[in-house]
Amino acid sequence: MIDIRLSDNLELMAEIEDNTVDLIYCDILYGTGRKFKDYQDLKPKREIIEEHYIPRIKEMHRVLKDNGSIYLQMDTRINHWIRCIMDDIFGYDKFLNEISWCYTGASNNKKTYPKKHDVILFYGYKLIEPQRIPYKSGIHNKGNYFKKKGGKNECRVNELEDIGKIVEDWWIDIYPINPASKERNYDTKKPKALIERIIKASSNEGDLVADFYAGSFTTAEVCKDLKRNFIGCDINPNCLEKAKVRGLFSFTDEHTKVD
Repeated sequence: MIDIRLSDNLELMAEIEDNTVDLIYCDILYGTGRKFKDYQDLKPKREIIEEHYIPRIKEMHRVLKDNGSIYLQMDTRINHWIRCIMDDIFGYDKFLNEISWCYTGASNNKKTYPKKHDVILFYGYKLIEPQRIPYKSGIHNKGNYFKKKGGKNECRVNELEDIGKIVEDWWIDIYPINPASKERNYDTKKPKALIERIIKASSNEGDLVADFYAGSFTTAEVCKDLKRNFIGCDINPNCLEKAKVRGLFSFTDEHTKVD
């Protein structure tokens, strides 16, 4: 099931039954205050951020299963406020990770260190399937993977090379979409590989995944590829056209109850 809506996310979440969704991933509004081609971002003021997100995160908490997981992606403009909201609503004990998605690129900023990472807050249930990545010289140091046995070092490099390294909380192996790429058909669009990692790690085939800030519906396409069910929305009418281009033709903007 791929259920795509054109609506305010509060309206869609109001239709979803309690304790229904297995995984929520949202690349939320970052609080830049900018007017992008596809949307107007929120201003980076605490009262504006809280007014927007508190009711929405309460609804996300309501629709998420007790053993479900939620990932919210943003940058350092608002992550400290969102973390407080998440702690209050989901509970501090449900906080699992603050993931840094790191990237690079040209910058003329000489006042501060160039800001080149997003924050992904992960709350909820433990990982279902920890993801692994190949070792790369200079990035994942093989020399750190030794264990002592009988007073001697036993090298585990060959074994670990075969299965790969468990992904940690800093992601440097997934690259952002080139602004000149045809794939970049939506402002601030995130790469499929990023969303694939999250969906594979925190859901099973047949689970229901939700994205309430869906943009061009990359999450829906990944769910279709990975045999997950999807429900999500965006408020921008152009997003439905982008979903059609992706081949996500089984969608509706009619209000039907989800259970």
